[in-house]
Amino acid sequence: MLIIDKIKNGIVIDHIKAGQGVRVFDWLSLGKSPHTIAFVVNASSPQMGKKDIIKIYDTIDINYDILGLIDPDITVNIIENEIVTQKITLQLPEYVENVLFCKNPRCITSTEKYIPHIFHLADRISEIYRCEYCDETRGAEDFR
Repeated sequence: MLIIDKIKNGIVIDHIKAGQGVRVFDWLSLGKSPHTIAFVVNASSPQMGKKDIIKIYDTIDINYDILGLIDPDITVNIIENEIVTQKITLQLPEYVENVLFCKNPRCITSTEKYIPHIFHLADRISEIYRCEYCDETRGAEDFR
């Protein structure tokens, strides 16, 4: 039987689509973290069937926009003194920088390497982002 202790102070990243937890774990560089981390894969969930969960036994800075791009249904619980003090629901970010990359060979980002790749959310339902410089479109699934 798997036993994972309660978190006194820390973060629980919950409702990650099964199989996507590795992406979250890698993107947050948790493998290099000095903190205790519990990573549960394919946990049973009445709502989702299966899900991944990451418990971080300390507080760290997290880019919620990136988590929202990986999976906008993720929830983040901030724990203080073993109590959930904040529940953060994610969504697709309005814009991302240096996360999606423009593939248009005529885009200025192809020749000027110092220019950041900036994409703005063009269609929330279709999860489509548009390059700020050339209007090339990319889907959020291009990041996943």
